[in-house]
Parts: sequence; structure tokens; C-alpha cells
Amino acid sequence: MAKHTMLSMASGRRSSPEQGDSSGNGIFRNLLSVILFRTDWLQILPMILLITIGELFIYGTGQQIGGFYAETFWKRHLIYIGIGIAVWLIFSILDYRWCGPFALTLYPLSIALLIYVLFWGEKYFGARSWIQFGSINFQPSEVAKFSLLVLTAWILSMKKVNINRLFWLVLLVILTMIPVTLTKMQPDLGTATAMLAPVLAIIFTARLKWRYILILSIIAAICMPVGYYFLKDYQKERIRVFLDPSRDPSNRGWSTLQAEMAVGSGGLTGKGFMKGTHNLLGFLPQKVSNSDFIFPVIAEETGFLGATGVVLTFMILLFSILRTALLAPDDFGKYMCVGIAILMFFHTYVNIAMCLRLCPVTGLPLPLVSYGGTFLVTTMAYLGIVHSVYGHREKKTLFDL
Repeated sequence: MAKHTMLSMASGRRSSPEQGDSSGNGIFRNLLSVILFRTDWLQILPMILLITIGELFIYGTGQQIGGFYAETFWKRHLIYIGIGIAVWLIFSILDYRWCGPFALTLYPLSIALLIYVLFWGEKYFGARSWIQFGSINFQPSEVAKFSLLVLTAWILSMKKVNINRLFWLVLLVILTMIPVTLTKMQPDLGTATAMLAPVLAIIFTARLKWRYILILSIIAAICMPVGYYFLKDYQKERIRVFLDPSRDPSNRGWSTLQAEMAVGSGGLTGKGFMKGTHNLLGFLPQKVSNSDFIFPVIAEETGFLGATGVVLTFMILLFSILRTALLAPDDFGKYMCVGIAILMFFHTYVNIAMCLRLCPVTGLPLPLVSYGGTFLVTTMAYLGIVHSVYGHREKKTLFDL
């Protein structure tokens, strides 16, 4: 009897560690499963690749231009990347549903900042768009763009809100036109136009009736030629030069023509990293060759294959965002993903198209690639929200790769 008891006790002592290991392995497997389920590598990999390409060519353009300030651009951009990754992690980990109330607070603050910048902002490249705190500059218009996109998605996701009712449609028009008008007054027409694109996409996704879409299209068609007369002289000239670059080839048409030549001169495989001549010799505007005109630098040095690779990487990133919109568990997540996808597409298309003479030159940066702190950090915030929506999806579909 005593022997049987001792054997039972020994057996119990031996089984406890095994049970503990089994329980620990189960917890580890569950944790790993949650991490894998919440991680969208289809977003992360192209995002990291584009950030790396941007940092690499920001370094290259700075070394070509020379001088302490230009040569240290890549170091400052590396700091922005670190901040952006931290912001991405915060927005990814937290539940995206808190973004709605957050935007409700951020929107009036951004409007106040837009008003402030009109009177006391720093002026760069002809636009008073920046607020400076010591050595730190940031663009309030990017904050306004972020808050407007999220607030629009949040309002339209409410159960009692119907976009086809005149009250809600007028309310959204007012909420949109306030930051758009203030940004246009800086003047920054490119960013003001970029604010409209995601709002229109979200309204369309919220099932706006076709008769309203037709009415809005007619109003836009009427306002566009009328609005031309309210543009600044240099903005009008940009449109004229876009239609006819030979009109002013040595001044306003210079950047467009040289950007197009830089893209074409890269050939199939390019001239090699830091061996492009257009930026080195100053044919591209060196002050913005690492931001607005970074795509011609990439195309010249990596050729058609490299430029196509960048475009395909953006396509994969956009696909991942739209896929997440299909997987979103609610309208709020879906509307935000659609708005973010259209915003990313708008910036990417306009930045590349202006270098190929497919649209007028404007100061819109290339997402994740161009130099710039505020835009990079807000872009990472957008992608963090999308990743949070992906992590909170309720079911898998054929798109859930």
C-alpha cells in the first residue's frame, strides 16, 4: 500500500512538469496565432521596401548636391522614419474605433492651426504652410487632412446618418470646405485638392445615390473653369505650361521637361546609384529633388526596371489596403480604408504623373519615399489604422492571404 502511494506521488511529480510544458506551449501557440492573424505582411513588406528606397535615394541626392545641410538630409529623415514606425505601431496595436472620437477633437484643433499658419506660419517655396518649433517644422494641413478623412468616415458610419439626406450632405460639404479653403489660401492647391479625393471616395462608398453624383459632377464641371480665374498667376501659368511646355522651357517649363528627360535617360537598367546626371548637374531642382522630384532620380539611376518596381510596390500596397476594406468588420473601418487607399493613390499618381508630363507640376510628395517629416508620419498613421482594421477583422475570405 505504501509502495503504491509512493509510486502515485512519484508519478504525480513527473506529470506536473509535463502538464506545465503543455500549458506553456499552448499559450505560446495561441499567442503566435494571434500575432500571425493580426499581422498583414502584404502591407508591411511593401511599406518597408518603399521606406528603404526613399532613405537610400534621399542619401544619394544629398551626397550629389553636397554641403553639410544636404548631406545630412538622410539622417533627419531616419529620425522621421523612427517616429513614423512608432506611430504605426501605436495605431496598429490600438483598436481603430477610437480614431473617430479622436478625430472629433483633432479636427477643430487642426482648423485653428490652419488659421494660425496663415498669419504666423513659415513660408517655403511661396506657400505659408509651416509652423516652426525650434528646429522642428510641421504642416498643419497634413493634420487637417488626417482628421477630415477619419471624421468623414466616422460620421457616415453612424447608424442614423444617411448621406442621401440633404442635411448630412451639406454638413459634410461644410466640414470639407473649411480646411480645403484655408489650405488653398496658404496657397497650397495641391494639398487642398488631395483633401477632396478621400472625402469623395468615402461619400461614394457610403452609397450616395447616382442622381446626387450627377448633380455634384455638373457643379464641379461648372466650377472648374470659373475657379481658374481665382487661381494665383503662377498657378495659372503652371496649367498653361503643362498644356504647352515649350511656352516657357527655360523657366516654368524647365522642371517638367527635365524630369521627363531624366526618366527617359535611365533606359532599361539605369545609370547606376548616384550616377544620374540630372540631379548632380542641377537640371532637376535640387531643393526638391529628394521630395517632389525623387521619382525622376530613381528612374534615371535604376532605369525602367527600377521605376516599374517602385510602381508595382505601390500597387501591392494599395491592393492590401483595399483588401482590408473588404475584410473590415464595420462601415467605419471600411470607409477609412477606402479613403486612405484613394489618398495614397492620388499622391502617388500626381507625383509620378507630373514627372511624366501627364499633369501639372504640384508639390505633392511620393508616399513613404519623398523626404518630409509631417507627411511621412501621417502616412504611417494611415497605414497603422489600416493594419488595426485588418487585425480586428472577424472572418477570413479568399482575399485573406
